[in-house]
Amino acid sequence: MNICRKPISFQGDRDIPPLDGKVILVTGGNMGLGKQCVLEYAKHNPAKIYLAARTPSKAQAALDDIQRTLPKKANIVLLELDLASLDSVARAASRVLVESERLDILMLNAGIMAAPPGLTKDRFELQFGTNYIEHALLARLLTPLLEKTALLPSADVRIVTLSSHGHMYAPKPDGIKYDTLCTEAESLGAYGRYGQSKLAVILWARHAAKIYPQFTIASIHPDVVRTNLMNNATGSPLIVRILGKVANRVVASVEQGVRNQLWASVAEGVQSGEYYEPVGVGGTATEFGKNEELAEGLWRWTEEVLKGYTV
Repeated sequence: MNICRKPISFQGDRDIPPLDGKVILVTGGNMGLGKQCVLEYAKHNPAKIYLAARTPSKAQAALDDIQRTLPKKANIVLLELDLASLDSVARAASRVLVESERLDILMLNAGIMAAPPGLTKDRFELQFGTNYIEHALLARLLTPLLEKTALLPSADVRIVTLSSHGHMYAPKPDGIKYDTLCTEAESLGAYGRYGQSKLAVILWARHAAKIYPQFTIASIHPDVVRTNLMNNATGSPLIVRILGKVANRVVASVEQGVRNQLWASVAEGVQSGEYYEPVGVGGTATEFGKNEELAEGLWRWTEEVLKGYTV
């Protein structure tokens, strides 16, 4: 975090406004920050929350846990969504478009960190596909519903996507190495692949804000949070070992870590296209993350690879 910029004080119970009538979708809603998002939103009476997750049994367990925490039952709907499959994303988007008349907040929360080399079902590099491509498709397919919502009285349509301070590990000198995106990209290492995927998230939000000025679109870093994100991390054994030892002492709880994405999804003063570190601290992206030409190039590449997917 840039210590010369003062973080914003934000508490969900106090600062989330009434959400009456609003529809919200949270990816990765069965655990960690996503589950906490669903819980915090549910306290403020939205019309519906889609809890999107890959495994129905885990999603149901999360839903049961959330409902037990609430003073009254919320309208939370499970949505099966596998972020390693474009077909799964298309099916999930199709269901939302059929069922819902509006979508006010799209929280692109789910992700993986420093995973071993691998490919998605559509043969994209695993971290790039999971953290970026699948979310880009979900947003693309849901855009007509978001646009419809933006026309409603007093509409405030938000897209928030989770990046990371780790975007600083994106490969130099290019930022995005296009020749690695349909390979396992072993040469980049686990954190290089992670950094590339999280840089892509920032660049996507920056350019999407230009394309869709009727929405507020932001990318955020949630802080180093005590979730299961490190469970499958690989790369530097020393880094993983050190993080594991100090995690319970120095990292934020999910209750703390969720504040930045909640803030970006409901607060006044969020600048569309900006990347924020906790809480509400802008201007902290790397030079790659501020590169308009790089953002436009990635947007064109993304549109080309996703053009065949419709609902």
